[in-house]
Amino acid sequence: MNEQTHSATPRRGRPPRRDLYHQLRTEVSELRERLGGLPRPEEAGDIWRGIWYEEAHHSTAIEGNTLLLKQVERLLADGVAVGNRELREYLEVRGYGSAAEWVYRQALDPAGLFHPGEILSLAEVRQIHHSAMAPVWEVAPHPDATDRETPGSFREHDIRPFPGGMTAVEWPLVSARMQNWIADANSLDPDIVTFPEALAELHCRFEQIHPFLDGNGRTGRLVLNLILVRLGYPPAIIYKRDRSRYLAALRRADGGDSGPLGEMLARAILDNLYRFVIPAVAGPARLVPLAALADRDLKAPALRMAATRGRLKAVRGPDGRWRSSRRWVEEYQSTRYRRDRAE
Repeated sequence: MNEQTHSATPRRGRPPRRDLYHQLRTEVSELRERLGGLPRPEEAGDIWRGIWYEEAHHSTAIEGNTLLLKQVERLLADGVAVGNRELREYLEVRGYGSAAEWVYRQALDPAGLFHPGEILSLAEVRQIHHSAMAPVWEVAPHPDATDRETPGSFREHDIRPFPGGMTAVEWPLVSARMQNWIADANSLDPDIVTFPEALAELHCRFEQIHPFLDGNGRTGRLVLNLILVRLGYPPAIIYKRDRSRYLAALRRADGGDSGPLGEMLARAILDNLYRFVIPAVAGPARLVPLAALADRDLKAPALRMAATRGRLKAVRGPDGRWRSSRRWVEEYQSTRYRRDRAE
């Protein structure tokens, strides 16, 4: 990895990139060792449902889908198409939602397409593309597709260069490049500090190969999350508001600097860890990072200030970070409310 990626100037209030990577590794280790790891979908449906809805919404929105999050939730939960959008948009979301649900179940309970001892198989990549693209393909297939370029099949066309300079490999090379890509995916080490950048480099190379005629962005992000969950990490959601930053980071990775994309992925993983996973698996009494206890009324900085002042029961670990519990935060909220009324 390029050393300059680790010394990049952080945004104001943000830790340096390498500190962020250490934080991610620490939090995921605690998830595995203290909290039992990622829960299975049948054990914690609400966790995966929340991630599932948001990922389907934002990942398809990055590609131009205009459905709102509430419309996506209604469509995936009840099968009801709300609003006046084109059929293609509903089918894009439904296909992505089905693929994401398959990804999370397959990652945590591998069957059929999974080879023991490997992180990922080529058959799983093809399955993800087929699940995501087959519904919309029935009503809006790619205009240049042949009978051999249906969902789940590699392209047999060359792709025009993308805005910003990235150029997909020539189509006769796709199969060989994907075999090499799978081998590199199976060589990932999730315990190294720079794992997010290794993951970013792998994600960028998938987009460089561009193995399918259409749907490579959606498939690439789904494959990324299959890898993450299989390795014990929460999935990453790239939000539509960050589309420009995500594409710029991909271009930087295409030029050999995977640092910005690695940092973006690390933050996205931590966001899902704090928002969805830890609050659900920790219970009311276990000590967890303050970021996992924050909500709209009490942000993490306010909790940290309360802990520093001794108003919130909390423990400061050897790493300098404060941890508290849901029960202690509720006690603090009740005393804070009484104090505010008295004043």
